[in-house]
Amino acid sequence: MKKVFFILNFLIIFTSVNAQYNTLWIPDTLSGTTFNLNIKDTFAQIVKTGNQTITGGINNKFWGPTLFLNKGDVVHMNVKNSTNDSTTIHWHGMHLPAVMDGGPYQVIPPGTLWQPYWTVNNNAATYWYHPHLHEMTMDQITKGIGGLIIVRDQVEAALPLPRKYGVDDIPLVLTDRKFSTSNQFTVAPYGDSMLTNGVLRAQFNVPAQVLRFRVLNGAIERSYNLGFSDGRSFYVIASDGGLLNAPVSVTKYLIHAGERVEILVNCSGQSGTSVDLKAYNSLLGNFVAGGENFVTGPFGNALGKKDFNILHLNIGAPTNNPINVIPTALVNNTLLNAASATVTRQLTITDSAGAGATGPNYFVLNHHLFKYNKNDYQVPLNNTEIWEITSSSIFGHPFHIHDVEFNIISVNGVAPVAAQAGWKDVVFIPGKTGNTSTVVKFIAKFDDFADSLHPFMFHCHISLHEDEGMMGQFIVTSNTPNGINDSHDPTTDFSLYPNPANQKLFIAFQNTDIKAYYIKINSAVGRTMLMLPSPVLQNGIDISSLASGIYYLQLTDDKTKNVITKKFIKN
Repeated sequence: MKKVFFILNFLIIFTSVNAQYNTLWIPDTLSGTTFNLNIKDTFAQIVKTGNQTITGGINNKFWGPTLFLNKGDVVHMNVKNSTNDSTTIHWHGMHLPAVMDGGPYQVIPPGTLWQPYWTVNNNAATYWYHPHLHEMTMDQITKGIGGLIIVRDQVEAALPLPRKYGVDDIPLVLTDRKFSTSNQFTVAPYGDSMLTNGVLRAQFNVPAQVLRFRVLNGAIERSYNLGFSDGRSFYVIASDGGLLNAPVSVTKYLIHAGERVEILVNCSGQSGTSVDLKAYNSLLGNFVAGGENFVTGPFGNALGKKDFNILHLNIGAPTNNPINVIPTALVNNTLLNAASATVTRQLTITDSAGAGATGPNYFVLNHHLFKYNKNDYQVPLNNTEIWEITSSSIFGHPFHIHDVEFNIISVNGVAPVAAQAGWKDVVFIPGKTGNTSTVVKFIAKFDDFADSLHPFMFHCHISLHEDEGMMGQFIVTSNTPNGINDSHDPTTDFSLYPNPANQKLFIAFQNTDIKAYYIKINSAVGRTMLMLPSPVLQNGIDISSLASGIYYLQLTDDKTKNVITKKFIKN
């Protein structure tokens, strides 16, 4: 009888404990070379009881699908904005032309289809996509618009690593939200509640073997000091832009907004046990995002400078053919040599209390707020450059640059730790110490995608700071005879056929050397319907999605950037 009572009591306790948790959602996947992404206003039952939360999603009610890309493939994105607001989608970490990048210049109006494409040149790693509309990034990321990108390549595929998505290769998108009394998101730098893959108090059943977690810090501002509740070691195998040379054993890993990290955790022989992935943020300094302890005001939140759970893991039986060993070696990275740099660029981060900012607190890059008409730098094509960032800010900032992956050279004169010594696109710039400014150096090569019209961005990846103007831009320039600085102005006139058209529209140029840099198709009332960066025109333009009526095709010439508009009729 005592045994029965003990079993019943255990079951009651077990049920009660697990009732605290909600099952981790694993984002859907898309693969291939053509991806259809529909950004939409929607709603989801994020809080278990009460009202649903008004959200934004991509093909989903919150967040978007994970895109699997293969290195070397040409991928085409059909991005439809079905929301009521303009937006953009930035392919964070991807090496691609500025006109495809999805920064503040590639604005997608409501109801518009944007069709970027590019050759995947990135190494195997975890990247992501998210809105980048200036002054609205924080708002749109808060709604839940975004998604992961996983690039595969032959080098990674040959390694003995977990890669069963959602089983032993598990994506984790970390963020936090503040909810109103009616369960609605409050747009704020910090939330009171941890969300993992959009789930409150998340738990997941995992097999007793080596597990791979692909972690994205998708928070508005907060950093997460990752560790496990039993103090176990885990192994960093990849940073933002690819695999490290070898796994790096750690017990804590601090990940900042916009960063990604891939880790291995060995749960072999631990079936029937559980462990928590936690944020040990009580250990953070006061000037690292999440290390402050604001109780009230615009930055007040319940998680500040506290330790809290990210994910409860229930460890069960292993799968067939499990991986039970952490590899000792991964890849042979050839990092950039500082001696090969052709220039060192000096950037600054400062605190400011003027300059026309409107937010509650703000910081400045290069002594000015972001301006659309100001290019901070012109970077010659094929330059290898050292970017030296000197920060007199008291606060730490995750600095992100578009277009390139880079190698960190030093932080305050000290070489990066092994887990940060690979390819990166976000680097944390610590706050100053006393009156001594922080100096961070990284090196990058700008070996492609010269474009005089569309710049690439660099900015703090804390969305609040970015929206308030902590952002700059640069263009990659080329002076080759066929480059963007060619002043030759050939005849750019063209005709459209058939006109009227039904399924496809073709362009006939008077000069066969002409190439379209950009095509927009607008309705008769001026609404943008299609956005086609650097379109391939041999097979025509697909206009089958357009309703019958009068439209205007606006073509920007690749060499001169002259714009010509032609009318056509859609049957």
